[in-house]
Amino acid sequence: MVRKRQISRVLQKAELRAAGLQKIDPNLDLGNGISLKNFIEQIEKLRSEIDAYNKALELIETLQVEIKELEKELNSISGRILLGVAVKYGKDSCEYMMAGGVRTSDRIRKSRKTRLKRIAQQKLAQSNQTV
Repeated sequence: MVRKRQISRVLQKAELRAAGLQKIDPNLDLGNGISLKNFIEQIEKLRSEIDAYNKALELIETLQVEIKELEKELNSISGRILLGVAVKYGKDSCEYMMAGGVRTSDRIRKSRKTRLKRIAQQKLAQSNQTV
């Protein structure tokens, strides 16, 4: 899942409001701790948090790409190792099976429909013999 970079409409709105308030009075203080200075500090805090989030997101995406590349490389090496075991010991050996391969003698070659039909015929033949 790809995450989107964070943008804040609240931040944009607050920046516009702060610009308007600075035109009114650069030292505006409305009492109870509400001042233009505190407002601008809160804007900067939010902006820095959003920047930190976006940087972390870029790092995560970079790491995700690196993980995918390493998975591909490991899968390739794993397949090559299995082929090497097959060359050295054969595809029907116990060593091939221990390395994670399926021995050729263990493979089922017929389709399911054919096997079911054959099993049904065998059961019918057995029931005819018992009668």
